[in-house]
Amino acid sequence: MLRIAIQAKGRLYEETMALLTETGIKLESGKRLLLLPARNFPLEVLFLRDDDIPQSVADGVADIGIVGENEYAEKKKNVILTKRLGFSKCRLSLAIPKEQDYTDISWFNGKVIATSYPIILEDFLKENNVKADIHVITGSVEIAPNIGLSDAIFDIVSSGSTLVTNHLKEVEVLMKSEALLISNPKLSDEKQAVLNELLFRIEAVQMAEDKKYVLMNVPVDNIDKIIEVLPGMKSPTIMPLAKEGWNSLHVVIDEKRFWDIIGKLKALGAEGILVLPIEKMIL
Repeated sequence: MLRIAIQAKGRLYEETMALLTETGIKLESGKRLLLLPARNFPLEVLFLRDDDIPQSVADGVADIGIVGENEYAEKKKNVILTKRLGFSKCRLSLAIPKEQDYTDISWFNGKVIATSYPIILEDFLKENNVKADIHVITGSVEIAPNIGLSDAIFDIVSSGSTLVTNHLKEVEVLMKSEALLISNPKLSDEKQAVLNELLFRIEAVQMAEDKKYVLMNVPVDNIDKIIEVLPGMKSPTIMPLAKEGWNSLHVVIDEKRFWDIIGKLKALGAEGILVLPIEKMIL
C-alpha cells in the first residue's frame, strides 16, 4: 500500500483530488477522515497541512506527496522531486505599497519584509547583497504593511487581486511555483512499483490535456498538402471513403492550434470536420 500526503483543503486539494479521479482511483466516500483508502488501487490518502507534507514524506510517514513548489523549496527536506504536475501555478513575489517609488532590489535595504517563506527570502537577499529584516507571519501576510508590521511583503501571488485589495504592487518575482509530486528516497520495490503505475496513469491524463481528436473528409489530391498543415503528433490515419477521390483523415492536435489551421484545411478542401475531446492518451 502506497501512502500519499495531500493538502487537506484549498485549491491544491481540489486539483489533486480531480487528478486522482482522472487516473481512475476511487476513494472511500463518506465522512472526511485523516487517512482515506482507495477502493480499486493500492493507495491511501493522508490529509495534511501543505507545509507539513515535505517533512512527512522525508520522515516516511507518507511515501509520496503532492505539494506546492513553494513549500518544497522552503522546507528543503530530503525528498525526491519525482514529477512536475503543471497545476496550481502561482509565483512568489516581493510587493510594496503602491504609492512607493521602486527602482531596483536595493530599495529593500534596511526595510522590514513580512513573509511565510523566510528561507527562500533569506537566500534571495543574501544572493543580492540586500540587508533587510525578515518578519515571519503564518497567515494574512498581505495586511502587514497596512498595520505597520512591515514595509513590504514576500508571498504567493496568483491573480494579484489580493495585492490590489491591500494597495500593494508586485515588484520582484523570485520564483514560479506549481504542484509537485515528491517521494521518499527509500521506497521499497513494492511501493516503487505502485508509484510507477500511478505515474503511468498521471502521464496518460497529462498527455491528453488540451488535445483534440480531429476527423475530416479530405480530397485525395490534396492529402499531402493537408498533412503538411497539420501539427499532429505522428503520421495521421488515412482511410478511403465510399465516395471516390475522398479519404477520411484522423489526427491528434493541440486545441490551441486548431483555430490557427482550420482556415487552411478548408481552403485545401477538407470538410465534415469533427473535433472530439480526449480523456487519456498513452504513447
